[in-house]
Amino acid sequence: MAGSEAAGGAGDKLILRGLQFHGFHGVKPEEQKLGQKFVVDVDAWMDLAAAGVSDSIADTVSYADIYSIAKDILEGPPHNLLESVAHSIAKSTLLEFAQIYAVRVKVGKPHVAVHGVLDYLGVEIMRYRKA
Repeated sequence: MAGSEAAGGAGDKLILRGLQFHGFHGVKPEEQKLGQKFVVDVDAWMDLAAAGVSDSIADTVSYADIYSIAKDILEGPPHNLLESVAHSIAKSTLLEFAQIYAVRVKVGKPHVAVHGVLDYLGVEIMRYRKA
């Protein structure tokens, strides 16, 4: 499958929504000292046809393995920017699983020092396997 399918939202994908972690990311000293909650969504595009036919985990990627990547990064060493956190999750996912050809990562901060009502502020990135 071509990576261009992922850009349009077409194609098979694994979906992880609402992953919640406590991390120490941010540019403000208190963010790196006290930490805060982060919410992560991951979409990983790959061909799921073989898994659909075989009903075997060997023909897909375990959600738990992608979850572990996100957990290790969010609960690991601090990053200043959410852009860097999201990029690290995407890069690690593509490096770990050759069958994944595109990944979208959204990282949100629900508790931010902004005066106003909001659900969260964050970033969303899309990365593709290089040919």
